[in-house]
Amino acid sequence: MTQDLFRVIVRGKFDGLDDAGRTALRAKDSGPLFSEEGTFTYDVNATAFTFRCQVPAGPDDDERVARERAAEALQAHGLPCRDLNFAVTDLRTIRVRAKRR
Repeated sequence: MTQDLFRVIVRGKFDGLDDAGRTALRAKDSGPLFSEEGTFTYDVNATAFTFRCQVPAGPDDDERVARERAAEALQAHGLPCRDLNFAVTDLRTIRVRAKRR
C-alpha cells in the first residue's frame, strides 16, 4: 500500500517575530506530527523552528512541487521567516518489508 504524499520538513528562523507573533505561535495546537496544515516545533526563544507538513503527490509531482506546496502551507500561518531549508520524503518510494514469521 503506497501513500501519494510527500512529507516535508522545513527548518528555518523566524524573522523579526514580535510579541503578537510569539503569542500566535504558542496558541497553535501541536496536533499530529505531519498534517496538511503543518506543525511547528521551535526553540525556547522562538528564533529557530522546524515545520513539518505533508502535501498530496500527483502522478507527475516532484520534490520541487512538494517544496512549493510546503512553503505555501508555512506562509499560511502568517509568521515571518527566513533561511529555509527543505527535506522532502516521497512516500510513494517507500517500501515496507513484510514481517517474516
